[in-house]
Parts: sequence; structure tokens; C-alpha cells
Amino acid sequence: MKRFLEKIIEGILLLSGSVTSIAILLIVLFLFKEASGLFRSPVVEAGNVIALSKTNKVKELNAHQIKQVFDAEITNWAQLGGANQDIEVIRLGDLTNYYTEEELGAEFEHIPEKLNDLITKHPAAILYMPEQYIPKNFTGYVMEHATQKPGDFFFGKEWFPTSTPSAQFGLLPLILGTLWVSLGAILLSLPFGLAVAVYLAEIASLRIRNLLKPVIELLAGIPSVVYGFFGLVIIVPFLQKTFHLAVGETALAGSIILAIMALPTIITVAEDAMRTTPRSMKEASLALGATQWQTIYRVVIPYAKSGIMSAAVLGIGRAIGETMAVLMVTGNAAVIPHTLMEPVRTIPATIAAELGEAPAGSAHYQALFALGAILFVLTLIISISVEFISAKKNK
Repeated sequence: MKRFLEKIIEGILLLSGSVTSIAILLIVLFLFKEASGLFRSPVVEAGNVIALSKTNKVKELNAHQIKQVFDAEITNWAQLGGANQDIEVIRLGDLTNYYTEEELGAEFEHIPEKLNDLITKHPAAILYMPEQYIPKNFTGYVMEHATQKPGDFFFGKEWFPTSTPSAQFGLLPLILGTLWVSLGAILLSLPFGLAVAVYLAEIASLRIRNLLKPVIELLAGIPSVVYGFFGLVIIVPFLQKTFHLAVGETALAGSIILAIMALPTIITVAEDAMRTTPRSMKEASLALGATQWQTIYRVVIPYAKSGIMSAAVLGIGRAIGETMAVLMVTGNAAVIPHTLMEPVRTIPATIAAELGEAPAGSAHYQALFALGAILFVLTLIISISVEFISAKKNK
């Protein structure tokens, strides 16, 4: 009977583990499936087209070029390899500048024939129109429905998903914002975390250690929104006043908050690694005349090097994945940062802020899943690094 019950429990555990693993795999597959849809999405808003004169030498524009043309950053076709003609941007709402409302029709039924006339009289024009108004005998050239390119996503410098007529899904500002904030956090937290770990492992008395260790571990249990609120009320105004900034919501504010949040992980892992140093090694060092500090510097820290590296990597992982606190203090500006004193936007913060507004199945929605896939890959690399370092330590 006892053996039978053990078999049942083993079966339940096996089933539980299998279901959990399959669920995780399905979630990952779903993530990448949705993300891959981005590269099948048109660069122009669905249901609309961009049309040119057939005499125009330019026949293809990427998403960034379309945005530059409609934002008047590119004003001459020569900048795109065409003739030396000033670009004339015409949207549906601009048609009343060329024709009266009577000419367009009460139900806009005459728009198709007017588009033929318009593109003939204005060969330097670029039309952005709903597809339904393009006549079958259109005398202009309708650009093919180009799709989002992986190069535009991975190396694009603008994240502007609401841009019309062509949304911008450039990853660089977000990934650089994430790396700036995370690296800033680890540079701030690692020295302080190691100092506390050395104190707890080698210097503090048992009574003080038993008092401080639970307090530090308690910090890991505080909700991130509390850290974000603390940063918004205390750190952001302090940075703005100290450095005379226009706004205090910067990458530095995010780094400070994340450094505080990463400290419990770094201290706990590093301190545990230092405490595994064999007593005989420390006693041998002291017996040879080394001081306690020399023993810490020459014996304990080198022995715990792998554990300390694991602590640093886990701290980076904690920083990269954080959402709420960063969302509250970094300013959420999707621009390429040049210093820690500029507002930034991170990948987790972008997903949290925009997913509720993105229509399901749209290019914006798929781009957010692509960000999730990038974040998954980053986290996976960090996890593999920790495993590699731990395996090296065990050897």
C-alpha cells in the first residue's frame, strides 16, 4: 500500500512538472509567433495607400523615409534619388485645397476621378489616401505594400508607433535605454553590495549578522511600485535640484532605484559565496602572518569570485526585467540617450505602458511582442551566464 501511494505521488509530481514545462514552452512559442507577425505587417497604415506620379523616378520608400517625407524632413525628391522637385504632400483632408466640396461630391463620390486629375497636374505630389478612393484606371503609381523589415526594427532609431502614415518601430532607443539604466544600476549597487557582503560574512558579529541579514532580505519583498513612488517623491526632485536639470526623471534616477532594488540579491548571493570559503584556508592565511583584511582580499574574495560574478549577473537580470519603478522615474522618452542625465524608456516599461492601447493583431501589438521576445532572449542569456559561472565554480 505504501509503495502504491509513493507511485501515485511520483506520478502526480511527474504530471505537474510536465504540464508546467509544456505551458512554458507554449508561452514562448506564442511570444515568438506573435512577434514574427511584425515582419508581415505593411509599413503604411492598413486600408491606405501611397501613390506617386508615374513620371517620378522614386518607386519605393521605406518606413523611415515615408515618415521623413510627411514630417517635412525630406522636402525634395532629389534627396531620395529622384528629380530635383519639391515634394508636395497631399492627404485626404487636403483635397479641399485643390477642389471645391461640390467638385468632390456630397458623398465624396468624385474623389477617384479627381485623383487622376490631381496626380497629372502635380507630378511632384505624394498622395496618402484610403485605398477605396483609388480608381481602377488610376493614372498614377501606387506603391506596393512593403512590409516592416527586420533591419528597420533592430537598427531603427525611432520608436513612434502612432506616426501616420507609417509607424516607426526602431528598437535602438529602447534597448539602449534598458542597457544604460541596467548598467548604471549595477555600477552603483555592486561596490556597495560587495562591501556589505564582506562585512556580514567576515567582520560582523553573529548577533549583528542575525539582525541585518533578515532586514536586507526584507527589502526584496517590498513591491516595486513603492520603490517607484519613493524615487518619484525623493530622488527625482533631488536630482533635478542638484544637477539643475529641466526634469529629474532621468536614466540616473532609474539606475539609483534599480540599484536599491538589486542590493538584496547581490548582498545575499555574494555573502553566501564568501561564507563557503574553507575555514582552513583562512586560518592558514592568518597563521602565515596575514592580517584579517589581507586574508579577505587575498583569500576570501578570490575564492568566492564565481559567486560574486553570479551576484553581479543576477543583479543585472533583476535590473533589466524591472518595469513599474522604472516606468515611474525615467521619463519614458523613447530617444537614444547620450548621458545618464537624459530621460529614457526601457523595454519592460514600453510593453507595460503601450500594450493596453495597441489594437490586438496590429503592427503595434506585434511590435510589443517582439520587444517581449528580445527581453526573453536577454534574460535567457543572463540565466545561461549564471549557470555557466556556477558550473565553473563547482569545478
